[in-house]
Amino acid sequence: MPEITTELSEITITEKALNEARKILEENKLDPNEYFLRIGVKGGGCSGFVYSLAFDNKLRDNDRVIYSQNLRVVVDTKSLFYLNGTVLDYSDGLMGRGFVFNNPNATRTCGCGSSFSV
Repeated sequence: MPEITTELSEITITEKALNEARKILEENKLDPNEYFLRIGVKGGGCSGFVYSLAFDNKLRDNDRVIYSQNLRVVVDTKSLFYLNGTVLDYSDGLMGRGFVFNNPNATRTCGCGSSFSV
């Protein structure tokens, strides 16, 4: 059974990231009572690990569920190990738009910013 909490001290999600996630949910007509934002880490990429960010509606036994300002955010416990201390932000600047993982555990990142090593 997934662990449910109202906050996740290991990961910080900025107001901009929360607003953008809610906006995407609404634009795609996804019911926020059914869908949630899944944050994770997968093996791969040019540096060893790749961040993953997607909307999902299937909970797994090793998930942590966080309620943050009317948005459910889900992280599996294995990914949480690599994301401890991470700030998830959203950038809409001149260099591009998108979600940004500011991970203090990353010892090396690639040029695209979505791959890292610890």
